[in-house]
Amino acid sequence: MHDPEKSDSGIVAVKPTNKAGQPAAEPVEPRLGTKGNAEQQHMHRTQSRARMSQSLDRVRQAARLRKKEQFTALFHHINVDTLRTAFYALRRKAAPGVDGMTWQDYEADLERKLEDLHRRVQRGAYRPQPSRRTYIPKADGKQRPLAIAALEDKVVQGATVMVLNAIYEGDFCGFSYGFRPGRGPHDALDALCVAIDKRKVNWILDADIQNFFGSVSQDWLVRFLEHRIGDKRIIRLIRKWLKAGILEDGIVTVDDRGTGQGSVISPLLGNVYLHYVLDLWAQRWRQREATGDMIIVRYADDMIVGFRA
Repeated sequence: MHDPEKSDSGIVAVKPTNKAGQPAAEPVEPRLGTKGNAEQQHMHRTQSRARMSQSLDRVRQAARLRKKEQFTALFHHINVDTLRTAFYALRRKAAPGVDGMTWQDYEADLERKLEDLHRRVQRGAYRPQPSRRTYIPKADGKQRPLAIAALEDKVVQGATVMVLNAIYEGDFCGFSYGFRPGRGPHDALDALCVAIDKRKVNWILDADIQNFFGSVSQDWLVRFLEHRIGDKRIIRLIRKWLKAGILEDGIVTVDDRGTGQGSVISPLLGNVYLHYVLDLWAQRWRQREATGDMIIVRYADDMIVGFRA
């Protein structure tokens, strides 16, 4: 059973056992004659996760103790262990990007490919490919644009997210729930229900930001990242992804706005952006300006605010 946790909204909620924000492991059909290989891979993955967790624990501790300092040495954490863990966190049946590479294709001779990818990343020879534009239907009949990255780009982005999460999970406000480790939509709904029941509010504002992931200022995003990330190699890596462009109808388009909705790193970059332009302001306003109760729950670019007027 989980211990009760006090959120930033001032209410106490019990964390449910259903961790909707964590990807579940997907069963994979075994190939004939690969039982020994599968056991060896499983052991390799377990050891990788243990080494990675131990290494990033030191970053987490430093981030909690030094809230306003920059981290200038992070790039070495993007190693074969984090790349391997990021690869196995990907969806097995996800659509391929412009490279046409599937998860199963890349898994063949995985260790050699990860070693090669790691060398290219570390010496600056890694170059992300444009993301492939696709569209999915929305509930209102419109279409939502998604950017599907090449498989190696997904892997490097996933490893980078793990490293950055070690810092930002100690910085983000408690009322931010979208795309964070151990948090999901059920947690956000539970917090909202308890807050509405316990706090004295008589106005509720339900809002989202139109085309948020497509309109984020990349310059401001990088400036926000540099508050905590002083390792220029990490910043250059993120700039590469922002400028990799979108391939649609045979044409690559590069913009100075947007984070590529659908990419592995886009949710974290969106949370960093909104942390500085919304969350910190809301937290400060509640502490210094509000004359009555106030609640706020944000899930990515959707938010619900309650207050007493």
